[in-house]
Amino acid sequence: MQAETQPSLYLRLRKRIGIRPGEQVTLGHAARLFSSDAALEKRLASLVLHRHSQKDGNRVVIDLLQIVKLIKDAAPGTLIDSYGDPQVLVIVADAPRKPRMIILITTWLLLFFGSGLAIMNFHTDVAMKEVHSRITELVTGVKAEHPLWFQVPYSFGIGVGMLIFFNHLFRKRFNEEPNPLEVELYMYEENVNAYVIADEMRKKSEAESKPGLKEPRAGIDDG
Repeated sequence: MQAETQPSLYLRLRKRIGIRPGEQVTLGHAARLFSSDAALEKRLASLVLHRHSQKDGNRVVIDLLQIVKLIKDAAPGTLIDSYGDPQVLVIVADAPRKPRMIILITTWLLLFFGSGLAIMNFHTDVAMKEVHSRITELVTGVKAEHPLWFQVPYSFGIGVGMLIFFNHLFRKRFNEEPNPLEVELYMYEENVNAYVIADEMRKKSEAESKPGLKEPRAGIDDG
């Protein structure tokens, strides 16, 4: 009967959050919360988990055990149920800078002409011109060195195929399905997050295992 009167708190840590240098991380920022006690949920949402300092660098890992300890100190007797990842990665950075137009235009031109050369080199390697001439001869019975009626639609088809493949026309999406580039970027970000968390936790374990070193590494488990 006593357990039924104890307030319960359900939390799900976010995978990655961002703060500016010198700011602090609260529980409401690092996790999604739900409690049977609305007042307790509001109070714990403002619980400070970490205060960033310059020595922490631009990445901080906050562990679930650290969060549980802070919650128990702030609200003894609270029943805590956690879901999701056991750590949250905090990225420390200033406000995003506006892109430089010169660099943007230069990069766009390099990608445009580079991809065009790649396509032309591919067609040269597979003798695409001879293939088009042979297909034209099989269809019409007349051999043409430059079958433009076939090559021009084929060229437009490459562009249309690329638009469909990447599911984008400037900022317009054709449907909600993610394109292969977005999937690769997502997988890359997930792998980077996993590596950073594992590396930070390894450094923390090494720091705690050194004799005479009682406090953990700053920025990882310092509350």
